[in-house]
Amino acid sequence: MLKHSFLLFVGLMSLSVFAQKKVLDHTDYELWNTIQNPMISSNGSYVLYLLEQGEKDATLMVKDTKGKLIFEHERSKKAAFTYNSDFVLFTITAWKDSIRAMKSRKIKKADLPKDSLGILNLKTNELTKIAQVKSYHLPEKWSGYVAYYLDEIKEEKKKDTLTDGKEKNKKPKKEDKKNGYHLVLRNLNTNEQDTLHYVTDFAFAKERKSLAYATTGKQKEDDASVGILDIESQTRTQVHSAKKAKYFNLSLSDSGKHLGFVADTDTTKVQIRPNGLYRWTKGNEKATKLLDAPSVPKGYMVSSYGAIEFSKDESKLFFGLATPPIIKDTTLTEDEIVKVEVWTYDEPRLYTVQELQLKNDTIASYHAVVHLDNNKVIPLASTDFPNTELGDEGNANYALTNTTLPHELESQWTGRRDNDYKLVSTATGETLLSLTKVPRLGLSPKAQYAYGYNRVDSTWVTYSLPDGSFTALTKGKQFFNEENDYPNFPSSYGSAGWTENDDHLILYDRYDIWQFDPKTGTGTKLTSGRERKTVYRYISLDEELRYIPSDKKWLLSTFNEETKDAGYAQYHPKTKKTKVLVSGPYRYSQPIKAKQDDALLYTRESFIEFPDLRLSDLNFKKSLKLSDANPQQKDYNWGTIALVKWISLDGRELTGMLVKPENFDPNKTYPMLVNFYEKSSNGLHRHRAPKAERSSINYSFYTSRGYVIFNPDVHYRVGYPGESAFNAVIPGVTSIIEKGFIDKDNIGVQGHSWGGYQIAYLVTKTDIFKAAESGAPVPNMISAYGGIRWWTGLSRQFQYEHTQSRIGGTPWEYPARYVENSPIFNIDKINTPLLIMHNDADGHVPWYQGIEFFVSLRRLGKPSWFLNYNGEPHWPLKLQNRKDFNIRMAQFFDYYLKGEPKPMWMERGVPPMEKGVQQGYELIPTGSER
Repeated sequence: MLKHSFLLFVGLMSLSVFAQKKVLDHTDYELWNTIQNPMISSNGSYVLYLLEQGEKDATLMVKDTKGKLIFEHERSKKAAFTYNSDFVLFTITAWKDSIRAMKSRKIKKADLPKDSLGILNLKTNELTKIAQVKSYHLPEKWSGYVAYYLDEIKEEKKKDTLTDGKEKNKKPKKEDKKNGYHLVLRNLNTNEQDTLHYVTDFAFAKERKSLAYATTGKQKEDDASVGILDIESQTRTQVHSAKKAKYFNLSLSDSGKHLGFVADTDTTKVQIRPNGLYRWTKGNEKATKLLDAPSVPKGYMVSSYGAIEFSKDESKLFFGLATPPIIKDTTLTEDEIVKVEVWTYDEPRLYTVQELQLKNDTIASYHAVVHLDNNKVIPLASTDFPNTELGDEGNANYALTNTTLPHELESQWTGRRDNDYKLVSTATGETLLSLTKVPRLGLSPKAQYAYGYNRVDSTWVTYSLPDGSFTALTKGKQFFNEENDYPNFPSSYGSAGWTENDDHLILYDRYDIWQFDPKTGTGTKLTSGRERKTVYRYISLDEELRYIPSDKKWLLSTFNEETKDAGYAQYHPKTKKTKVLVSGPYRYSQPIKAKQDDALLYTRESFIEFPDLRLSDLNFKKSLKLSDANPQQKDYNWGTIALVKWISLDGRELTGMLVKPENFDPNKTYPMLVNFYEKSSNGLHRHRAPKAERSSINYSFYTSRGYVIFNPDVHYRVGYPGESAFNAVIPGVTSIIEKGFIDKDNIGVQGHSWGGYQIAYLVTKTDIFKAAESGAPVPNMISAYGGIRWWTGLSRQFQYEHTQSRIGGTPWEYPARYVENSPIFNIDKINTPLLIMHNDADGHVPWYQGIEFFVSLRRLGKPSWFLNYNGEPHWPLKLQNRKDFNIRMAQFFDYYLKGEPKPMWMERGVPPMEKGVQQGYELIPTGSER
């Protein structure tokens, strides 16, 4: 009996050891796969996606609708189905590791391995590989061909005979951006191919088997030209040619019957290029010039950058006009040129904004139209009204132009841009309607209405066109953000779009979908979400359908505000009934529908469940899981997540998320990390795979290692953002402590940007945290108010007066608010050790804010460390830097909250002479610290 008991004990111990799960480490990031660029074939029979492990080479996976893997290929990207679903095309790259090794050996970029093109025949499962391919392009709505640029063709030197009978070598033209590259048109069914040499631009027709191309000529002495290749008849037509001509923006109409392009045929080096606009029509031998320098409107020229497009009915050709460039004095030497910035107080755009937008301003173009029946040219936009929206895919008799320039200056502090509009006749150029200082407007699909949301009075409005009759649709109704806590007018919940023939505008309130008559303003609620606190939203499944059909069932997404559960529902426009299709404790993706079938590709996810691909149809009666990207997750100690509630110090019930280790024992106590930004609880069911985060703690990583994580929602009071964070977070933390399983002496806090600011504020008011990481913080709202957001060039004033910082006014209006909310004025009260990350190329928060914080802590002798990843923006983007940040942050918290050994970098830093060589990750043996 004793023997059997002993054997049972040994067996149970063995099972226990066998069942013990692994703890995540930084090296495990590379084990986790992500799914990228999923697609479903037009006929719904196949699915493809890229599976990327860690951040290494991606593997192309192609499966049928039963989930069977029919093809896979490593080191792949840019995969696509042909329109008829017969082929998969993809780019094959060199191994990332081999490229890295070659770069370390200083191999020149030109000598690195080039990409190849992979062509998979789905009928035969045959794979064809074509080397040296720069890029490929497939027709949009027909199949059978692919066009691809070759990276390089090595041609033998040709010999010319001189007059004395001797021969000289003749070098072939160089393949580059200026001369063009060789374009191959390949028949996917027969493998026959045609090579077009030195092509600088090309375009497929959307619906016809036709290809337009521009070439500089096969030989150096050849004329440049534009050609049309009729693929069905295999006939080429040269529609234009000229010595050293340059061609821009080739555009075929959908039917392939018309071609538009811009040509520069001048062989001189004049700075103002005499571009011409050309049009070719099927049946004509040559293209005709529609417009050139002598005939353009005064003060403009034909733009080589403006997009060329045909109206849907192909009666109009739209193109761009541009202002001539500023003439430079090319005789000046570098030391004679004055380079000074002159900023003026009343110019509409701040100089830093102008500087960042210099390239766009230089190539700006303004819409104009040519009527193809009479070649009449009508300018639509101008420098005064530079922006244009075309109506009814260009078919409408008018276009909506607008400008924000008269209101740009005040946007520096309001953060809003009002608009002035003109409705312009495409037939005459006449202004049919003018609107001044109105919200951003758009055109209904058939251009019968302009519509938009007026944030100032929280109302959706319509203007009947072209007369401008005004209707306020939602005046006095709650179609604005009901939880707005900004010192700003509330935003809307958005619009789903319009029904056929512009009959109704579909709008959202907080929960429901409404249908409004744009003429009368009469609104009808279509769903019943408010009663159940369920949010309904329309899902568009056809990217080409410009309206919401009334004769087909609508697919809706659902989200319950209380449980955070999501799903899909079906709404029937005729019966006005809503039917739940699928729902549960998951987060669901935007489905991808097959173009010619009802098959749907979608994902669902939870904190535990990875968003694997699933296949269903419009009814969701059956669902097939197609992928299993991360089966290894079951071997690791993961975690669980749940909602928690508590009462803030100002009496408001708040919600947050509590994450526990998978092997959580309520009888034990755990170190806790608090991580927050604003409101995050709607992301309860978001999956969080292990990875090197750029600015936050990784939830699965820390719970696997024995931490509990608390993420509280924060509700803000205007003027007091710091106090609001304190009122929400601290009682939330104490409510978790009261549950009995948190080690109250080992609680840390982490956040970035706005979260970093709030943490900097909190540690001046409480010692509840034993350690804190504050990323890109703002300790001084006064100096930050006067700063620049360098990525956009915008002043930071609007942020403090009206948006995230929520002060509600200027420093001279509310000086006390700026002081009270700035941690710098209470920094002597900080007793919490701090890790600060702020990078010197931060385009959101000026990095001198992090420096102000650190040098003040340093002066006071407060334990603090500062991380600056050189050349990185608001957060580290490079993989090696993200890994480094995650390692240092984990070591920092492990040292303070778990009593693990101190890393060397925390003891002595990383001196400049060791930067990039010695990282200081080594742990100091206990007892050997100074």
